[in-house]
Amino acid sequence: MDGQLPWDSPNPALNWLPNCWAALHEVVMNDPENRLSADVCIMGAGPVGGSLACFLASAGVSTVVIDRAPLKPMEHPAFDGRAYAISAGSRRLLDESGLWARLPEAAQPIQEIRVSDGRVGQPASRLFLHFDHRELGAESGPFGWMVEARGLRVGLNAHLPSLPALRVFAPAVATVTRSVEGATVAIAGGPRIDCRLVVAAEGRQSPLREQAGIPVTRLPYGQTGMTFAVTHDLPHHGIAVEHFLPAGPFALLPMAPSADALAGGAPNVSAIVWTERSAVAERMMALDDARFAREAARRLGDHLGEIRLVGRRWSYPLSAMLAHRYVDTRLALAGDAAHGIHPIAGQGLNLGFQDAIALGDLIVSAVGAGEDPGAPALLARYQRARRGPNLAMLGMTDGLDRLFSSDSRVLRLARDLGIAAVHRTPPLKRLFMRRAMGV
Repeated sequence: MDGQLPWDSPNPALNWLPNCWAALHEVVMNDPENRLSADVCIMGAGPVGGSLACFLASAGVSTVVIDRAPLKPMEHPAFDGRAYAISAGSRRLLDESGLWARLPEAAQPIQEIRVSDGRVGQPASRLFLHFDHRELGAESGPFGWMVEARGLRVGLNAHLPSLPALRVFAPAVATVTRSVEGATVAIAGGPRIDCRLVVAAEGRQSPLREQAGIPVTRLPYGQTGMTFAVTHDLPHHGIAVEHFLPAGPFALLPMAPSADALAGGAPNVSAIVWTERSAVAERMMALDDARFAREAARRLGDHLGEIRLVGRRWSYPLSAMLAHRYVDTRLALAGDAAHGIHPIAGQGLNLGFQDAIALGDLIVSAVGAGEDPGAPALLARYQRARRGPNLAMLGMTDGLDRLFSSDSRVLRLARDLGIAAVHRTPPLKRLFMRRAMGV
């Protein structure tokens, strides 16, 4: 019987063991002490799922959030170069959920945005587009804020356990069963959770989306995004730069001084998102820091003086993705589980936050009125509210990338004239600024 369980024995005297084990398992799994109930279960505790969980729990909605990974190791102990651009319209989610107050460091306001067209190693076109939030009126705030990715994770990890209406399971593996009557989330080695709505915020490879049989459309770009941070000699004055190059956009985003960066002797810090053709990006990522910084400087220009790399470099293949529908029985998709866009406008995370705001408002209203937060009518309203705007943003970013990722003289002339026309048409310019703010 070496390596054999007792009930594998041919001895008839032991035939009772499998039934005993099954009965014991049934008692444990159905023990009221091992069952929980909640209004909403959120699968994924990343920025979108975690923020939605805090938003709901802050409003008194009974919520459970589950993630496969342990949350604490996500707090990278050193400056890692990644940052999020959080639009003015998206900040409401972080404010009302209590997350904004939990950020460990002050966020950097984006006061102005400068857009130009050019070539590597050459001055940008004299025709450019410059946005200043003050053009919208004295009461207008910044376009958005730059938040270090690690800082948002630290804030989430501090806030999630503090909300009485929220339970967190991480790391945890769960199985979801959905029906018209409700949903059950069974955590391996843990409780079974009865809920009325499951939210898939698990990222682009969402298992729940696949389980629901929701098809997706994917658009590969043959480009790679490289993200990193730099220190520089001159202050950025809160100005974000989007420089369009034939291989893809090169964006510089102002960041607040970081204690880790300051240890290197420079108070001026910016995050960079550099889009490049994948074969070229692979060669760039293989360079040492000094040579990589020189290549970045060729694309950035010298308006900030000498630049130096800080922290790690990251790269990822770029593609767009859109789920054909956002809902199923007792299921809603949010964030990257529902859509993914080109980073050309820096709006990917903001679309996810807007999903969370729309879905969160509907859930809070339904629970407050004693209604079902997983009802088909509510889910249909959520899909109507978000799929159109997300599809429009996907189309815009896809079109911009295809328009600007070309070195054709005719297209470049048309681009420059278009940029100049927007710059000189105040109503159109204000519309673009409001879009950039997410309002």
